[in-house]
Amino acid sequence: MNDWGIALQFGVAVMFLLTAPGHWGKLRRELIAMVPPRLPRPAFVVTLTGWMEIAGAIGMVIPATAAIAAAALALMLLAMFPANVYAANHKLTLGGKPVFSLVPRTVLQIIFLAAVILAGWLPLQAVTT
Repeated sequence: MNDWGIALQFGVAVMFLLTAPGHWGKLRRELIAMVPPRLPRPAFVVTLTGWMEIAGAIGMVIPATAAIAAAALALMLLAMFPANVYAANHKLTLGGKPVFSLVPRTVLQIIFLAAVILAGWLPLQAVTT
């Protein structure tokens, strides 16, 4: 773990492993409410994204799949962003607290996206140099 790329991979993996249980736990109802109404079966969407977070986290720590996992997690974050916009615009709650307003939520999403992309890219650069 003395390499930035590997440390970032593990950090991203831990982040997604910590957020995934919310898809089935106390936060489930609030996460379902965040799914924009135009999407069918919001409970299924929440369950699916939870499993995708777990699969992506596992993939991040396997060198052969880390880049693919990073790309998949990045696409998932982009696909989930409309739920964050919907939640912010409709002043929903998460964990009983108001969700971040749109600007801080967007900044946080960009940070998460950058971390995921770098976690998939940095270790590849170490291998090729």
